[in-house]
Amino acid sequence: MSVRTQQGSAPEDQAEDRIGSRLDPRTEPRAGALAGDLAEDLPDPLELASRRPGNRGAVDVRTLTRVLFERLSELPPDAPERARVRSALIEINIPLVRYAATRFRSRSEPMEDVVQVGTIGLINAIDRFDPGRGVQFPTYALPTILGEIKRYFRDNVRTMHVPRRLQELWVQVSGAMEELTVTHGRAPKVPEIAANLRIPEEDVRACLDAGRAYNAASLEAAQEHEGGLALLDRLGYEDSALTDVEHRDMVRHLLVQLPERERRIIMLRFFANLTQSQISTELGMSQMHVSRLLSRILSRLRTGNSWEE
Repeated sequence: MSVRTQQGSAPEDQAEDRIGSRLDPRTEPRAGALAGDLAEDLPDPLELASRRPGNRGAVDVRTLTRVLFERLSELPPDAPERARVRSALIEINIPLVRYAATRFRSRSEPMEDVVQVGTIGLINAIDRFDPGRGVQFPTYALPTILGEIKRYFRDNVRTMHVPRRLQELWVQVSGAMEELTVTHGRAPKVPEIAANLRIPEEDVRACLDAGRAYNAASLEAAQEHEGGLALLDRLGYEDSALTDVEHRDMVRHLLVQLPERERRIIMLRFFANLTQSQISTELGMSQMHVSRLLSRILSRLRTGNSWEE
């Protein structure tokens, strides 16, 4: 059952009323020319259309659309006139596409690109529409146009891949944000959005990040609020010597446990870079004794045991 407004008309019908139920050849010259050409062959569509006072060139879009679809259904598939009627239907319903495109004006895409994508949806709606079902064309066409535009944003606009689940959840989150903003008179918080949709707060945060992930920021682009520094200049890097800090602290802890002579041997060998022969001369002992002491000291240090004489 379709949703009705207080006036008893469907939202799509009201959408057509809001964008203008009449086609003015002065503002849509191509559509006006097509309508004028078709008027010679069609059963007087200009006479069927109601006119506004002071605007004798205005044509009722809904009536003209109905008449054009009636003519289109009467024509055989290979009739040359079929292309002209189809083109006229596209031109006079472009305002419906522009109305649908305004729902996406907050996106970074140029509005004309969105209108072009919506026009593809309009063409698909015209080709699939069956007047015999008793449904108004705007009621049928608007969801098709919106679906084509949403598919475009989902598949072609994002420079980063976002899971389909988060893309679909973003539609619910953005709708809840608009509703809560009107209710509270301020931007809603994450817990409020989560409570409204009955989903975890983690999903809301992930969805907010994914919903804005349309374009990747350049690492080399200068940031005005950061004094002209590029993002790359403010990113940290992995310090290759960072792991040595813990090792140095551990070695220092073990060295203080060594007796004075053994600690001096380690310092001369690994910090002063003396050979075993030079150490033996420095300490007045044989090189073989220095070698045995080094092996013993290093074995103790590797096991981490305290020094025992």
